[in-house]
Amino acid sequence: MEAQGKQTATRQSNTFEFANNVSGSNNTQAGLDALLAANLEIAREQRLYRTEQERFEADLMKNPLSTEKAFAYFGAMLGLFPPFALFSKFLFQSRNNPDEIGIIILLLIVNAVCTFAGYFSGKFIGKIVSNLEQLSWNKMLFALPFIGILWGILTGGTGGIFIFVIGAFFGAVIAAIVGGLAVPAFTIFHRLLKKGDLIEEKHFFPLALGITSVITAFILGF
Repeated sequence: MEAQGKQTATRQSNTFEFANNVSGSNNTQAGLDALLAANLEIAREQRLYRTEQERFEADLMKNPLSTEKAFAYFGAMLGLFPPFALFSKFLFQSRNNPDEIGIIILLLIVNAVCTFAGYFSGKFIGKIVSNLEQLSWNKMLFALPFIGILWGILTGGTGGIFIFVIGAFFGAVIAAIVGGLAVPAFTIFHRLLKKGDLIEEKHFFPLALGITSVITAFILGF
């Protein structure tokens, strides 16, 4: 009985020792994971904020917008106002068309689709631009027109699908021109005004609406 009791005690001791080792290993791994996460966060902040002053100004923002959100809103504006101006001009020039009501409904649907496509694709474009803004000015400016053209093709082509194949083609071409001009213009000022990855709403809306209004006015006057 005594020998059996010693064996039982030994097994219990080994079990406790194993459990302690496992617990210690888990705690060590958790500590390493936390340290790695902290280092990654520090590296991210150092990449985003060039100085402590910039970090301080970002913290003071009342209504900040991330780059993804800013480009989503900007994409919605580009999908709404320039196409609306183009469609309005077309309808004015063909106002005696007997199928005018049906055409208006169709163009409103296309306009709505372009707006939603611009918003949701803008989130993806915002991620790309956020990375481009970490590069030198020369590299960023070289890449931006291509990003804008691709964005325009995606948005304009999506809306133009509702006007059959030819509509998708012309919609993509026109939107590509708009995107190729709008994205570089917006991103230059966005990079100058942002703090870290954030821009204040009071800076964003005048900038985005200003660029969109210039493009819309050009379409109306062309």
